Amino acid sequence: MSTIALHDEHNHDHADHGHHKETLISKYIFSMDHKMIAKQFLITGIIMAVIAMGLSILFRIQLAWPDKNFPFLETFLGKWAEGGRIKPDFYLALVTIHGTIMVFFVLTAGLSGTFSNLLIPLQVGARDMASPFLNMLSYWFFFMACVIMMSSFFIQTGPASGGWTVYPPLSVVAKAMPGSGMGMTLWLISMVLFVASSLMGGINYVSTILNMRTKGMDLWKMPLTIWAFFLTAILGILSFPVLVAGVVLMVFDRSFGTSFYLSDIVMGTDILPNEGGSPILWQHLFWFLGHPEVYIVIMPALGISSEVISVNSRKPIFGYHAMVYSLIGITVLSFIVWGHHMFVTGMNPLLGGVFMITTLIIAVPSAVKTFNYLATLWRGNIRFTPAMLFAIGLVSFFISGGLTGIFLGNASLDINLHDTYFVVAHFHLVMGSAAIFGMLAGVYHWFPRMFGKMMNAKLGYLHFWLTFIAAYLVFFPLHFLGLDGVPRRYYAFTEFEFMKKWLTVNVFVTWAAIMAALAQVAFLFNFFYSIFKGKVAPQNPWESNTLEWTAPVEHIHGNWPGEIPTVYRWPYDYSKPGHDADFIPQTVPFSQTMSSNLPHDFEGNAEAEKIQQDWELANPVEANKG
Repeated sequence: MSTIALHDEHNHDHADHGHHKETLISKYIFSMDHKMIAKQFLITGIIMAVIAMGLSILFRIQLAWPDKNFPFLETFLGKWAEGGRIKPDFYLALVTIHGTIMVFFVLTAGLSGTFSNLLIPLQVGARDMASPFLNMLSYWFFFMACVIMMSSFFIQTGPASGGWTVYPPLSVVAKAMPGSGMGMTLWLISMVLFVASSLMGGINYVSTILNMRTKGMDLWKMPLTIWAFFLTAILGILSFPVLVAGVVLMVFDRSFGTSFYLSDIVMGTDILPNEGGSPILWQHLFWFLGHPEVYIVIMPALGISSEVISVNSRKPIFGYHAMVYSLIGITVLSFIVWGHHMFVTGMNPLLGGVFMITTLIIAVPSAVKTFNYLATLWRGNIRFTPAMLFAIGLVSFFISGGLTGIFLGNASLDINLHDTYFVVAHFHLVMGSAAIFGMLAGVYHWFPRMFGKMMNAKLGYLHFWLTFIAAYLVFFPLHFLGLDGVPRRYYAFTEFEFMKKWLTVNVFVTWAAIMAALAQVAFLFNFFYSIFKGKVAPQNPWESNTLEWTAPVEHIHGNWPGEIPTVYRWPYDYSKPGHDADFIPQTVPFSQTMSSNLPHDFEGNAEAEKIQQDWELANPVEANKG
């Protein structure tokens, strides 16, 4: 609906202000308010990220100084680091839990859970989620998954240690190594709870976006953040159940003697009775989720960056429709590229060729998005807020990490590079660093919306530059290790002669990782200090167009005190010629912006165009301002 209406009919959907008095438990713990649930996801995600970063520092110390003893490691890790040196199987457990936490708990739940919950109702103009109760359950299932995963550090045999992809037979044969026992069982239970949480969240997000948009908010007036969360939720709903199917078969193999993933296994002198299974079946089931998963991780970050870059460039996002279609393209294509993780499994070369082509094709919508970010920045009136710096940082990592994906997507090159540090470098830049930077951009940008306070910008700049530089210093050198054939997940670089020359690089990378970890102290202090002592935020601190900034700063049940605002225009009317201010909120009717209206604003509405033409004839001076 885009008419030049002077008086619009609002939907008289008033919030229930006779809302019962909330107790501490109903407001802060078992809350059904999407804004509080977003905070729960964010703070849980931050805690899990700190734990995962701590684990990475522990195994980086092992890689840098494999022959040294560090007594503090024994103090922290007990029997897993007797004499101050991490044991080889515990090293693999650290890598496994680090990867699992980062991919699933931080970059999936922490990113989507926080910003989908916060922004979907506020940006589409809804009182809350379609099912607030399901929303609450979604968080608590995620919380339980975190608790169960972390509890595996406190059992006798230690946490799961089959790598974050838990390939059989290490993950299936309970006697294979200490981490294949109870720790792996807890990993599997945790992942099932996590998937349940993701499905409850995803169904809620899709239902809310399709059914609860305010008057005037059609799909082409939605911010790109909402498009990204919508398509991410669809990806999750379609791909996560496949992982559950794989996990169920794994539980059968572990506990009930079946042979879905096992065949011809010899342990010491014993030949296991399992016959007829294939570990490759697990890889197919895992990567059918695993590749959509990397887009579940990156797409919300791309949506957040679209919004942050447009707002802080004071320009309309370049190629809005192309951005939406590229998100849709990524969503569809991400289901037909999983085989590129499996080029070395002996798959038919013809099938490898098909996966190679689809993998290279999926680079096209990603490149469209990158080009559009750069075009939006080009000649913009840029405000370098901390959020803007992190969004630009995402674009940098997305380009540098994405280019190495073209190498790995090529089957003949991947056979040499597979399972080397080149792969580690690639996905830590394009998925890890880029998504983390998108998440941090979102935190800095929407912090005033979440907590009603402003974060300290100077600490934000310090945090950005230290983290940006450290991330490149950590991950860029790893490409060269990979090109030299250094395998990932190795416990020490002293076993093979050709790896010894990389020991000094590992020391450098470890110091850079420690610098990156220390940089997060600035963020953590800024975040928690600003919640309580930060400067009180104005209602619309960034002069943004989207609906969430029309709601009052103080959080109220139902988001808006009276009627939900009506939407008249798309969310990116920045620096429009002929208009006095450099932004026009979505809630401003075209009748109030006659001097800056353009023909395409009316979407073929003849009546509105006629009113505009009559006004231009009557006001030639004003009309020429545009």
